[in-house]
Amino acid sequence: MMNIEASVMNRWIEEVTMTQKITPNLWFDGNAKEAVEFYLSVFPDSKINETTYYPEEGLLDFQKDLAGQVLTIDFELNGNRFTAINAGSEFKFNESVSFSIACKDQDEIDYYWDKLSRVPESEQCGWCKDQFGLSWQVVPENIGDLMKGPDAFTNMMQMKKLVIADF
Repeated sequence: MMNIEASVMNRWIEEVTMTQKITPNLWFDGNAKEAVEFYLSVFPDSKINETTYYPEEGLLDFQKDLAGQVLTIDFELNGNRFTAINAGSEFKFNESVSFSIACKDQDEIDYYWDKLSRVPESEQCGWCKDQFGLSWQVVPENIGDLMKGPDAFTNMMQMKKLVIADF
């Protein structure tokens, strides 16, 4: 039987070696808390790790109305770390950055699509955009194999939500 010190050391080594070294930082227009709560409701095994707040003093003039409000939220979706930054309207999400969700079957594709797709004009070949403007690719985990079919690319380009049976 392993003693308690060895058990703690093994757990620490596992955490250190499994630490995510790159964390996406997502800029929200004053609604970071709302966005994080939404994403936590969509993705299983998700949690908030830490929330920081704007200080009450020492802010620049354009920041003064943010005093005491949420500044950042460090959170995890399915074990992947993200940081939500609660800022202003200066920057917006666009399709040049998206997050891909590898789905095991059509039911899982349907689940994520139904939860995340909120901008119909942005839907194309598995890509969708949520109510916060963040782009997602909801794809089958075996997309590489599906794309080997003779008409796979043509079929995919005609789809909005991907339908595995239509490849």
